[in-house]
Amino acid sequence: MLFGFPLLSLVIWLPILAGVGVLATGGDRNAQTARWIALAGAVAGFLVAIPLYTRFDPLTNAMQFVEYSPWIEHFNIHYHLGIDGIAMPLILLNCFTTPLVVIAGWQVISKRVSQYMGAFLIMSGIVNGVFSSLDAILFYIFWEASLIPMFLIVGVWGGPNRVYAAIKFFLYTLLGSLLMLVAFIYLYQVSGGSFSILDYHRLPLPLAPQILIFIAFLLAFAVKVPMWPVHTWLPDAHVEAPTGGSVVLAAILLKLGGYGFLRFSLPIVPDASHYLSDIMIALSLVAVVYIGFIALVQADMKKLIAYSSVSHMGFVTLGFFLFNAYGVEGAMVQMISHGFISGAMFLCVGVMYDRLHSRQIADYGGVANKMPVFAAFFMLFAMANSGLPGTSGFVGEFIVIMAAIKVNFWYGFFAGITLITGAAYTLWMYKRVVFGAVAHPSVEEMNDINGREILVLAILALAVLWMGLYPLPLMEVMHTTVDDLLAHVARSKL
Repeated sequence: MLFGFPLLSLVIWLPILAGVGVLATGGDRNAQTARWIALAGAVAGFLVAIPLYTRFDPLTNAMQFVEYSPWIEHFNIHYHLGIDGIAMPLILLNCFTTPLVVIAGWQVISKRVSQYMGAFLIMSGIVNGVFSSLDAILFYIFWEASLIPMFLIVGVWGGPNRVYAAIKFFLYTLLGSLLMLVAFIYLYQVSGGSFSILDYHRLPLPLAPQILIFIAFLLAFAVKVPMWPVHTWLPDAHVEAPTGGSVVLAAILLKLGGYGFLRFSLPIVPDASHYLSDIMIALSLVAVVYIGFIALVQADMKKLIAYSSVSHMGFVTLGFFLFNAYGVEGAMVQMISHGFISGAMFLCVGVMYDRLHSRQIADYGGVANKMPVFAAFFMLFAMANSGLPGTSGFVGEFIVIMAAIKVNFWYGFFAGITLITGAAYTLWMYKRVVFGAVAHPSVEEMNDINGREILVLAILALAVLWMGLYPLPLMEVMHTTVDDLLAHVARSKL
């Protein structure tokens, strides 16, 4: 309890109510009021999430901060919330990112300000609902509801092809989720009328239905991650989305897919997860290697970073299906790290786009001559994206590569290629954009970052360095949960 309220409900509904309050400010004549209410709501959302970490018991594998109330009793649907060592870090990442997005869009967004800020706050609460739901129908409602704010953010504030990108994003993710609902209905029937996710973890299902359920979950989660070959919606969505939309899409929404594998696929259908693990590993390695080479040839900075996200998220699914503690914990660290780094990279591109209104690498050159402070921040994040030791980008990838080598040397070998390709496409982009003489007259007129932009980038820089140098506080909260999950999967191994 916090302030007399159940903590998880507060984490979910406070941002949503703040978002509604922002919408209530009306049109752009009250834009500044909307900005301040949004910032207050986002910061409050982060502050109320902090006790989830400080009061979390890392020694138990039971769900914590549990809330349970009847909802639709005729179908045995309940308002059932709870978190473990997997969900809690992702909620903190979400609540940490939202204030940064609000600050980043403070001056950039000048039209429909209240709707823009309100959409991010509402989405923040909905995503917290996804990470904390322990009832399948409640989870599904939050899961699908998360599409709506992002659909509007891309479709209203995006680029010239925003409508195409928004519809493609919506259709891919919606259609991928429909079979997940079918799987929930089947599990409801075989469990004797329960929508409790924890009850599904104990179902003794034969292999054939497990495989079908796994495929149903895979279509939902693979699109969200996104895995190759269902990744094509992501570059379009990133290119057209406003900067804040790209940040949240990369830092938060992609993690819903990774979370789904750990909450549903592995514990509910463990035999199918083992049976199909070679396919999952192969798809993950294709994403890591092949998509990394695709990123090398991109001329648009946002599209390059989007493909980089697909490649780095391949480490996440690879780690999950190695079935050892290094793999799962490394994948979790990679998810959190990717949230920091990809968000920072998109913000850096947004800083330049706000000044030059171009994302094309060829339109830049010599930016360091005019924006030295920005160039220093951008270099740190580019190095982190390349996997430089001492940054968060190194930790997760290194642990997953170690886990892969323990299973099969060639898994680790191909996964390690990303340390080469990642450095190649990131640093080559950085060199062409930042170094050298000023290549275009428009670059000559660019001004260095202001205090608001320094604040956002400095916070992310501290997060990247802190996690790169001292990841223990993050990893220790997930040990027990991961060990319990792997023990459960091992007991069911064919």
